[in-house]
Amino acid sequence: MKKILFVCGLFFLANLAMSQPKLYITKAGSVSFDAGTGLEDIAGVNKATTAAIDPSSGKMQFSLLVKGFEFKSQLMQDHFNENYMESDKYPKSTFKGTITNLSSVNFSTNGTYSVNVSGKLMIHGVEKDVQTNGTLKVNGSNITTTADFSVVLEDYKIVIPGVVKDKLAKKAKIKVNCTYTLQK
Repeated sequence: MKKILFVCGLFFLANLAMSQPKLYITKAGSVSFDAGTGLEDIAGVNKATTAAIDPSSGKMQFSLLVKGFEFKSQLMQDHFNENYMESDKYPKSTFKGTITNLSSVNFSTNGTYSVNVSGKLMIHGVEKDVQTNGTLKVNGSNITTTADFSVVLEDYKIVIPGVVKDKLAKKAKIKVNCTYTLQK
């Protein structure tokens, strides 16, 4: 009887281990933006974006600290955090969404796949629906995702003072580049 219980317990644990969802995770994703107009180079990059993708559902999440954006100029970084993004008041930006064409991605086969993503982007305390196209590259137990899209600053209640409005674009170009590792 003890042997039967022991074997049943092993099967239960093996089944439990296999049923645990697998996630691709990174804590060093890169998100950059460019809001320059040609009169001034206004661009920043955050290389500490945390992100996860669930390959079984296509759900994905990104989170970054706004103060994590780095600029060429410390003064520009200070203005970005204090005047535009108010990063003490709105410390994080997030994205929660889904790969809408998940059936076209095979996470167990190396290759490059075009993906469509839809979800909610939260910047400056304002959440908006976004949709974009991107690329997902499978390489063994790692995947890399890239996407380029734009956001209208006014949509996220980011106020640009009249003095610098000609130096700052109305739309910021966003680039996302993340390499994830499969967590078992």
